[in-house]
Amino acid sequence: MSSPADVAPELLDRLRLVCLRLPEAYEEPAWVGVRWRIRKRTFAHVLTVDADHQAARHRAAPPDQPVAVLILRAPVVEAHALVAGGPPFYRPGWGDDVLGMVLDEDTDWGEVAELLTESYCLLAPRKLTDRVAPVADRAGS
Repeated sequence: MSSPADVAPELLDRLRLVCLRLPEAYEEPAWVGVRWRIRKRTFAHVLTVDADHQAARHRAAPPDQPVAVLILRAPVVEAHALVAGGPPFYRPGWGDDVLGMVLDEDTDWGEVAELLTESYCLLAPRKLTDRVAPVADRAGS
């Protein structure tokens, strides 16, 4: 059995690269896994789920294999469109603007960066979102 806190270090490193570049964003352990916050609002949460953690996010993956999932926010219309497109996206089951994404070898990390930035911008104060460069601009820095 894996622990929900057992997120692969290479996944955490890739997520940190985006999340910790956002103004005033910080990382902390969550009840399971790791989360990134702006002020006291969580804009991203990553954890590992497996057959023993069905309640954690059973819709994300077949129950016979551990999988890392990223939970974030997106505009309602976009969240619904991504979920309707199927994997790697799924609906965690709470909040119309909450989106789940399975992270695996097929993950599009450019898309992850865009989604993380958008999630942050939905929750951060305007004075901070005004300081966020588009993802394409940050890729070269």
